[in-house]
Amino acid sequence: MSYTIALGTVGGGLWVGYNGGEKWRQIQGPMDPESNVRALASNPQDSGHLLASVDGDGIYQSHDGGSHWEQTAELKDRPIWSLSFDPHDTKRIYAGTRPGLFASDDGGTSFTEMDTTMSDRCPIGVPRTTNVVVDPNDSDTIYASVEIDGLHRSRDRGRTWESLGALGPSEFYNDVHGLTLRDNGAETELLVTSPFGLGRSTDDGSNWNWHEFQPFEGSKFEFAYSRCIRAPWGNDFVIVCVGDYIPGRTGAIEVSRDGGQTFQRVHLPETPKATMYWLATHEELPGVVAASSVYGQIYVSSDFCETWTKLERELGEIRCSLIVPTQ
Repeated sequence: MSYTIALGTVGGGLWVGYNGGEKWRQIQGPMDPESNVRALASNPQDSGHLLASVDGDGIYQSHDGGSHWEQTAELKDRPIWSLSFDPHDTKRIYAGTRPGLFASDDGGTSFTEMDTTMSDRCPIGVPRTTNVVVDPNDSDTIYASVEIDGLHRSRDRGRTWESLGALGPSEFYNDVHGLTLRDNGAETELLVTSPFGLGRSTDDGSNWNWHEFQPFEGSKFEFAYSRCIRAPWGNDFVIVCVGDYIPGRTGAIEVSRDGGQTFQRVHLPETPKATMYWLATHEELPGVVAASSVYGQIYVSSDFCETWTKLERELGEIRCSLIVPTQ
């Protein structure tokens, strides 16, 4: 199976790795090669259609899997931390910002800020909208996670919003880094990650059960710090990026094969030198994962997380990634 990897960095712009990361190219134009690219998204109905955000500039798009790019919208007044397509209507695109949330109904040509329940202040300053996810079974339901302001939901396609309130016993449980939905056959589970681990809700966010990952040797914390989460391929796999803290001195990947009930830390060919930060999967590439650390190490697996390879290429600070199927 052949695929391309796209990586967004802080200070190093956007990189594209062809043939699974064998050959790399920095995108030199039209976007600034020294820019901050914090968010990427792929169109669920057109795998070659990609979006990328550039701090202080706006949103760019590619229609050929990441080789050529053009600006589609200006959004200069605040950084964009997340991008997502509505799977029910891919002309509808969401851009999570610092702070707030914008939406487009014209394929990304123009964006309008949404009136949400998100705060514009938090314990560390200005909140960041880390993920926006549309329920694949209900086009009206949208979830947005915020660092540090918890989880917010709309039941009417973004016209009105509600906060899901406290997700745990202290305010930093609402420091939500990762968010995904998982259909377990009977109901839709909400899965979030915070510095404390993985939170799961099977009652629409009313109650949360938390799983703490084992700490790292030498860490001052009694649990592993958690970042990105994925529940790909429509089966019982759940994958979580962890580390000792942020940016951290070491990291790991936790994998569950029973829907998140139990986890196992995978064996990597080289210990990460920072917290593992981001995961890229694609429904057309079952079993394929690209995982990256904060400081630029990239690991790939093509056999459902059984074995891993570290790519020779390392980059600077990686903030987001995608894998794109190729013919």
